[in-house]
Amino acid sequence: MRRKLFIALLLMPLAVLAQVTGTVKDANGETIIGANVLWEGTHSGTTTDSEGWFSIRKPNSSSVLVISFLGYVSESLTVTNKNQHFEVVLQEDATQLSEVEIKVRDTGLSKSRLSVLNQDQITAAQLTRAACCNLGESFTSNASVDVNYSDAATGAKQIKLLGLSGTYVQMLTENIPNYRGAAMPFALGYIPGPWMQSIQVSKGTSSVKNGYEALTGQINVEFKKPQAEQSVSANVYYSSKNKFEANFDANGYIGQRWKVGVLGHYEDLSKVHDENEDGFQDMPKVRQYNFQNRWAYMGDNYVFQASLKALKEERNSGQDGHHVQQTGDLYKIGYDVERYEAFTKNAYIFDKEHNSNVALILSGSVHNQDSYFGMKYYNVDESNLYASLMFESEMNKRNSISMGLSLNYDKFDQDYALFPKLPIRDIEKEFVPGAYVQYTYNYDDKLVFMGGVRVDNSNLYKTFVTPRAHLKWMPSEVFSLRATAGKGYRTNHVLAENNFLLASSRVVSIDKKLDQEEAWNYGISTMLDIPVAEEKNLNISAEYYYTDFLHQLVIDQDTNAHQIRFTNLNGKSYSHTFQVEASYPLIEGLELTAAYRYTDVKQTIGGVLREKPLTPRNKEVFSLSYKPGMGIWQFDATLQLNGGGRMPTPDAKNPLWDTRYKGYEQVTAQITRWFRHWSIYVGGENLTGFKQKNPIIAASEPWGRNFDSTMVWGPVDGAMFYVGFRYNFTKY
Repeated sequence: MRRKLFIALLLMPLAVLAQVTGTVKDANGETIIGANVLWEGTHSGTTTDSEGWFSIRKPNSSSVLVISFLGYVSESLTVTNKNQHFEVVLQEDATQLSEVEIKVRDTGLSKSRLSVLNQDQITAAQLTRAACCNLGESFTSNASVDVNYSDAATGAKQIKLLGLSGTYVQMLTENIPNYRGAAMPFALGYIPGPWMQSIQVSKGTSSVKNGYEALTGQINVEFKKPQAEQSVSANVYYSSKNKFEANFDANGYIGQRWKVGVLGHYEDLSKVHDENEDGFQDMPKVRQYNFQNRWAYMGDNYVFQASLKALKEERNSGQDGHHVQQTGDLYKIGYDVERYEAFTKNAYIFDKEHNSNVALILSGSVHNQDSYFGMKYYNVDESNLYASLMFESEMNKRNSISMGLSLNYDKFDQDYALFPKLPIRDIEKEFVPGAYVQYTYNYDDKLVFMGGVRVDNSNLYKTFVTPRAHLKWMPSEVFSLRATAGKGYRTNHVLAENNFLLASSRVVSIDKKLDQEEAWNYGISTMLDIPVAEEKNLNISAEYYYTDFLHQLVIDQDTNAHQIRFTNLNGKSYSHTFQVEASYPLIEGLELTAAYRYTDVKQTIGGVLREKPLTPRNKEVFSLSYKPGMGIWQFDATLQLNGGGRMPTPDAKNPLWDTRYKGYEQVTAQITRWFRHWSIYVGGENLTGFKQKNPIIAASEPWGRNFDSTMVWGPVDGAMFYVGFRYNFTKY
């Protein structure tokens, strides 16, 4: 019934209704999020979204539109046409009292109107709707991104986008490629939620500026900036699973040009939980220290940014000694990680009229990891260096160009033992210089075309070409259409990216020569913003994506139930994904969002084209957010209906698991009480209490050949409750 409702809404005949639209910026050209847009003498109004954009229907009772925001002089616009567009620039008001406080409604989750890419914008307002202890917990109400356990023994999690694993999603921080290789299995826990200013999720192949690796999409995280308003923030969290977190961030100005910021994070989960009494911890014990120091110099023509980041994490799991029936040694798993990152951004603007600039980005990371799995171990010292030199210019009002050079270097110094084999020492190195050019045509934001091509040369795979093209057509404020087509490539680092699979007793087999992964991605998406009532719009979006692999790494868990084989694709592999989403303000302060996604992923495994295992075909998400009156209370709840799918083929002689798994429901909820400079929140996750009964196969015999912790398709622990405190003081 829900699916039919979505399709009916999508296909219903629509009349294109006139709207007054515009963007709101400050004197420096920065967009202002949450500015009030109100018809004078009425209660009809709206607020600007994450791109400073507003759209509002003109009533008959007023012709004056008032734009206001805390700390700025209000602007009054005389509207003579019901289809006018405004570019509003607000000037700072030094005389405005800091005691004045304006409350605005910001749902925090929106589709980008201006970008040529199909992009979801997740702002700080959305992140506060749940505990969001880290990046992995930031997608609770997002139907596009799945976050699931990859392994029940280690606690490794991965993102899935367009039905495919997170290795095909390019991770960026501050638009710089990051968290590759050995960081992937636990990268979602390396980015604290309170550090994030916003998240952008782009589907399909993206711009060629960031490289060739985005096969299904990009996730970019923007951290809190030192050049933002001077502030001090803190967040403390404690859960019923005995997890404690403390976060701190602050920024300040040194003179007029220099800005500095510091961010700190500590988490501790030291108590053992074994709710299903299988002898294995339901979640690993974790202790993490995380620190970041940021600097910015904001000149008239020259801008400089730099960051230093350090992380240390200890992660221990396995058998805890309770409910253990076997004799002999306990099966233990451990990770010790030290990670260091640094980057600098340098930009020089030499022609402000045409926004012509040259920029140099330099970044590097060192990831040192020691890990063991019973009697097996995997140690890796990974180093990455990245450089990008870019030139951008607007040739005229409608034409712009971007071109640049890039360099990426990866080194993996690996020492491991796949028991009972002898220890192995292996060093992987890849050196990839590249160049790109990208052209953009923009006809008044109504028709935008962006096409680019890059050429890279790898010392492992020689020269390869990456073409990509994107098109946006927005004939009115009600309707927009986007289309994309492009190619992506990826180098596999099998053990670095999949070392959590060593926790099982399956024999690991890796083919001697693995191909560079290569795929085409095609997509089309549409957005409808339908005025229903004077102050209410129904937002509907629909999208379809097709990913077709030419070369792919196949992780074969089907051919032999006691083996896991990493091999090259020999046949077809593809993904079809369809998603429709709708949101509507039911009453003042109450927003409902509903989404449905269908996924068809198939891969040739052992010579047979079959449904990819552990990939749900359907997902439905219903999310409610209620912030009544002055906004001092906020109520948020999300229901996820996760569909079933296929399991890897069990041993025919001794089938220890079913061939398919059923769907399940999950509910998250949170209540927040806001005060002037602080807030307190309480909530719960997995409130349905659903747990996969036996996520670890043969848990009582971890040293035997049947032991397998990778058959995970659902939650491994039950309901969890939490309480937290946030503090924020901003110096105006």
